[in-house]
Amino acid sequence: MIFDTHAHYDDAAFDDDREELLSQFKAAGVRHFVNIGNDLASLDTTLELCKKYPESFAAFGIHPAEIAELTEKDIEGIKSKLENFDRAVAVGEIGLDYWEEGPDKELQKKWFIRQLELARELKLPVVIHSRDAAEDTYNILEEQHAEEIGGVIHCFSYSPEMAQRYVKMGFYIGIGGVVTFKNAKKAVEVVKTIPLERIVLETDSPYLAPTPYRGKRNSSINLTLVAEKIAEIKGITAEEVYDRTYRNALDLYRIKE
Repeated sequence: MIFDTHAHYDDAAFDDDREELLSQFKAAGVRHFVNIGNDLASLDTTLELCKKYPESFAAFGIHPAEIAELTEKDIEGIKSKLENFDRAVAVGEIGLDYWEEGPDKELQKKWFIRQLELARELKLPVVIHSRDAAEDTYNILEEQHAEEIGGVIHCFSYSPEMAQRYVKMGFYIGIGGVVTFKNAKKAVEVVKTIPLERIVLETDSPYLAPTPYRGKRNSSINLTLVAEKIAEIKGITAEEVYDRTYRNALDLYRIKE
């Protein structure tokens, strides 16, 4: 069974065939997915989508690129959704993004910490987005004792050494389509280095489709290709990857089946 730990099926890329696509998941071995609300608009669309599809779970948070106009009132709105939807399983995606010009770094840090506080208050794990911000992200998580919160580093893009530091902190590492790319030497080394017990599968749908679909719309069905690549790297069977990563996802999001 497959558990996609990070997707955005409320995205407009799925407007023409969302129901048809999601109806194919069961036959493809996709048991669950977590839909991630990452800006104020997608908090609502994620909630509506997850109400409709019982195989889904929801995460609510504000992406670092979207925090410029964030207010404490907005945080209270996120808190309400997390408290009142029975399949809300995480705060996210939250974090830091220094890749391109965006919100002020200090403002990003402020709202990252505030959302970590929210997760601690609600006893929920976090979904971390970190791009070109390796040390600041790690330092904030360390300072905030995030080992007491738990969560996943989504779309992990840093070194194997940094991955090991996060694993030691108790975090899971999100692996998706990037690991299948020809130039993905770093991602391959990360998978080699960390234990399978700390890896979860993710798509970031509709983005980051694996080879040979790179550049096209992604979906959870493509995670078979990611699992096969992980199996190849680890020298194990794809079935072992499916089984272990599925159980890892349940543990990450504290879901009891």
